[in-house]
Amino acid sequence: MRQYLPQTSYMTAAEFEDALREANSLRGYTLKPGQQLVIPGLEPPVVEKSIPVQRDFEVRAIYLTGAMAASPKGLRIIERWRQAGGNSVVFDIKDSDGIVNIPFDHALNQGARRPFIRNLPKLVRYLHSQDLHAIARVAIFRDERLVRAHPELAVQSRRTGAPWRENGKLVWTDPSNPQVQHFDIALALAAAQAGVDEVQFDYVRFPAEGEQKDARFAFQAVHPEWQRSDVITSFLKDAYAQLHPTGVLLSLDVFGVMAWQRSVDLAHTGQDIPAMARYCDVLSPMIYPSHFFGMDGYAHPGDAPGHFISVSMDRFRKITASTGVVLRPWLQAFAWRTKTYSTGYIVDQVDVAREHGGIGFLFWNARNDYAKPYLAMTQMRAAPGRYFRGDEMRPASASVRTPLAPVLRPASLQ
Repeated sequence: MRQYLPQTSYMTAAEFEDALREANSLRGYTLKPGQQLVIPGLEPPVVEKSIPVQRDFEVRAIYLTGAMAASPKGLRIIERWRQAGGNSVVFDIKDSDGIVNIPFDHALNQGARRPFIRNLPKLVRYLHSQDLHAIARVAIFRDERLVRAHPELAVQSRRTGAPWRENGKLVWTDPSNPQVQHFDIALALAAAQAGVDEVQFDYVRFPAEGEQKDARFAFQAVHPEWQRSDVITSFLKDAYAQLHPTGVLLSLDVFGVMAWQRSVDLAHTGQDIPAMARYCDVLSPMIYPSHFFGMDGYAHPGDAPGHFISVSMDRFRKITASTGVVLRPWLQAFAWRTKTYSTGYIVDQVDVAREHGGIGFLFWNARNDYAKPYLAMTQMRAAPGRYFRGDEMRPASASVRTPLAPVLRPASLQ
């Protein structure tokens, strides 16, 4: 019976099953062949609208995988985060494996597995009901699913003529391939139409590792005078032109090390930060202290959050000063390569980032474990105005929706 869940007002299978039993006075799990059931909570297709905010809206967010966002545990995390003082949630609609987590009718998505988030407008409506800013994350050019299904869209090897591999892994689409670009923009537009408030692009870059000289890209034949940064900037110009009229914000995740704009990093990634900043609303540098290994003479950078966050934020602020872009950093909510991870570690990152030009923050934990950020939020809320302004969403004006009257459906065990 769970096949009906996306068509109802219920958010979890457990809620739906309880309502189904009550509506039909069911006992046990056995149904008789041909038995008619009342399906409670059925409603017409949800139409949810984005809630516009200014680009400097002070986001306080956590990240959820697509699978987690669609699960009962994910809903509990969302509720706990809201109670702790969060006002936003980032969730995957396409992750770094290329799995699309929402229904998406596109030729390049044919044959994809059933998505985790089966009704995106309903999820967004729920987030809005909690006064939460909904941010849909799209991992752009790193897309293992797409290159395995369509190897012609992968970066190509000059040596073999086959799809190029990054350190043995077939994971990169060609960022300069128009089909790839159109696919990702179409997915972002689908999310905007489903009511999300912001689309966030991650992996909006070229592969930075592997045998770079062996990698061949489409733009090298069409625009031989271009550099990788020209491709990324051109793509973002097109994406922003299409997304901006929808009213959603566009944010970009970028490597923290790009604050230094070293020529080798720029040549590999194509992330020309000042150029990228002109075609988005928000830049979110991933300034996890633990990831700055080998820099500035620190043997254990994960244990020096004050240094790396302050220096990188100052650098990002300087190189984007003329663009008007908002800097909203990703902060470390995990214990990798640090012995000092704690509630205080979280608080210190927020404090330093804000002091050095950050507006809002995003917490990353790949396992979606936010025990310490919950505690940190409690501590920070006890000092109003010091760690964040406390921006809140403008409540949606739509009236509360009520489910349609129950209707009869044939019994099914699917």
